[in-house]
Amino acid sequence: MFIVTLTYIRPLEEVDALMDAHMVWLKKHYESGLFVASGRQVPRQGGVILARSGDREGLEAVLARDPFVQGGVARTDVIEFVPRMTAPSVEILKTF
Repeated sequence: MFIVTLTYIRPLEEVDALMDAHMVWLKKHYESGLFVASGRQVPRQGGVILARSGDREGLEAVLARDPFVQGGVARTDVIEFVPRMTAPSVEILKTF
């Protein structure tokens, strides 16, 4: 499992100009099962994606195709972890 942080490196106006394309990209990877959760950071300086993948290189290739990354408005950082404990309602996360 991976925690991906997106950090905006350009003004929000430039980020917002790519938001529709970014949302399409996110939905594609939810449909594929790669993404489990995502949302904005508070304060709004980037975002977070929870991804299930055993293939860091493959995930990084997907992240490189994010319109935010391709448009030069955000950078990504990836943290891999193995969930060992979860709340009962999200125990499925331990299988990723």
